[in-house]
Amino acid sequence: MFWSRATRLYTRNALIYMYDTLLESVPATALGSNVMRKGALFLVVALAGSAMFARNLEIFFIDTEGGQSTLIVSPSGQTLLIDAGYSDYSGRDADRIADAAKVGHVKRIDYLLITHHHSDHEGGVPNLLERLPVGVFFDPGPSVETSAEHQRTYEAYLETVKDRDRRIVKPGDTIPVKGLEVTVVTANGGHIDRPLNGAGQPNPFCAGIEPQKDENAENARSAGVIVELGKFRFADFGDLTWNKEVALLCPENHVGKVDLYLISHHGGEGSKAIYGMAPRVAIMNNGPRKGGDPAGWKTVKGSPGLEDLWQLHFAIAGGSATNAPDPMIANLEERCAGNYLKVTAQENGSFEIFNPRNKYSKTYPAK
Repeated sequence: MFWSRATRLYTRNALIYMYDTLLESVPATALGSNVMRKGALFLVVALAGSAMFARNLEIFFIDTEGGQSTLIVSPSGQTLLIDAGYSDYSGRDADRIADAAKVGHVKRIDYLLITHHHSDHEGGVPNLLERLPVGVFFDPGPSVETSAEHQRTYEAYLETVKDRDRRIVKPGDTIPVKGLEVTVVTANGGHIDRPLNGAGQPNPFCAGIEPQKDENAENARSAGVIVELGKFRFADFGDLTWNKEVALLCPENHVGKVDLYLISHHGGEGSKAIYGMAPRVAIMNNGPRKGGDPAGWKTVKGSPGLEDLWQLHFAIAGGSATNAPDPMIANLEERCAGNYLKVTAQENGSFEIFNPRNKYSKTYPAK
C-alpha cells in the first residue's frame, strides 16, 4: 500500500504526538528507563498500525451453480454466512465456502442465516459443519412444503441444528454481527412495518405493477436483510417472490437506497419496484442453466442509475444479449472452477468488486 506525501506527513506527526502524550503519563523517575521508552514506542507503533490497516467489509459471492451462499466478513472479523448451497456433488459447495473463508482469513462462521428451506440454500449445512464451526443459526421458522425431496434436506437441516443455537427471525430483528448493522426486512411472508432510518419515501416505480399469482411456498417466506457499514448498504432478499418484493417496496420504499443488490431468486423475473432502491451495482448468483432469466436480467439492467451488473455464471439461456460483459462474469464455462466474486466495501460508501478468474477489478467511488 502506498500513501501520498500528505498522508505520510500526517502519520509521522500523529506518531510523534501519540509518543509524547504517552510519555507525559509516565512518572518522571521512570523516563530514564530505556525499557520504558522502547515499550512506549512499541505501543504507539502497534496502535498506529492497527488503525492504518483496519479491515474493510468483505463479501464473497460463492458459486453454488444456481443456489446461494454469501459470506460476509465484518471489519471486526465476525462473520455472517447467508445460505450454504446444495448438499450434493460430494460436498462441492461446502468446499467452496471453506475456500472463500480461507481467503478471508475466516476460521469460524459466527452467524448462519438460512433464508428459506430449499435444497439450494440449506442443503449444504451438514457438509459445512464438517469444515467450519458455526455459532448461531437463524431461519424463518418451520417449512411449509412437504415434497419428498424438500423434506430430505429440511429434515437433514433440523437434525444438524437440533442441539445447537437456532433462532427464528421475524421482520425487524437484527443479527448482531459486530461492526455491522444487519436488519431482517422480510421473513415468513411478512415485511417490516416501519421503514428503516432514512427510508419511507413514495416509490414512483410502483405505478402500473400488477400482482402475480400469489405464492405461499418457501420462496415467499425468504428472510431478506439489509447489511450496512457506515454509508455502504447491501440488500439480499433471498428468493423473495414478486408480490412480497412489491409489498416491501410499494407504495413506500421501506428499505431506502442501496449500493449493492443481490438479484432475487438467482436472476428470476422481478418487478420494477426494485428501481426505488436505486442500486449502483447488481450481482446475479445464477448458474449456467439455472437463473439468469433474460426477462429478469433486462429488468435489473434497466434500473435507473445502475452502473454495472456482475454474474457468477454466463447464463446459457441469455446468449450474448442478456449476459454481463465477460470481465464481470466469474465463470464463463458450464464446467468451471467455481470462482467467487469478492466485494470490498468501506464506511464512506465506496467499494470494489474483484473477479479472481481474470484478476479484473473495478472500484466504485463514494458518492
